[in-house]
Amino acid sequence: MSDENWVWSFDQKIPSSTEVGAQVIQEVLEQLEKQPWLVPGMFGVNLAIEEALVNAIKHGNKEDEAKKVHFICKISSNRLFIEIADEGEGFIPEDVPDPTEDDNLDRPGGRGIMLMRSFMSSVEYNDNGTRVVMEKMAEAE
Repeated sequence: MSDENWVWSFDQKIPSSTEVGAQVIQEVLEQLEKQPWLVPGMFGVNLAIEEALVNAIKHGNKEDEAKKVHFICKISSNRLFIEIADEGEGFIPEDVPDPTEDDNLDRPGGRGIMLMRSFMSSVEYNDNGTRVVMEKMAEAE
């Protein structure tokens, strides 16, 4: 990532608070709106960031404000990079049930991960599930 020409970046550890998380998301969205290549996909990107951050706050850190969520966002002229890490116990993403399977349609789990994967170019977790890295690339014309 060091060779990228980032036009904006954000790197902070925030308390596990959905209110603070909403403020961070708003700040990121204001910067994303300045990127014309991203405007058509803004709704999905917003949803993916919100899902990942809320998962870290609620599921990862159990809303314990003593625990922090490390939020990194970098924007270039053709790429969005997001990294969100929590201080929780982690999870195994492959063990989360597929919410589109008939047996899971009424279960609440897994929808956020599915949405993140559908709206972002890539979504990857670290081995213990405490960090997610998401990227959105400009569509080739």
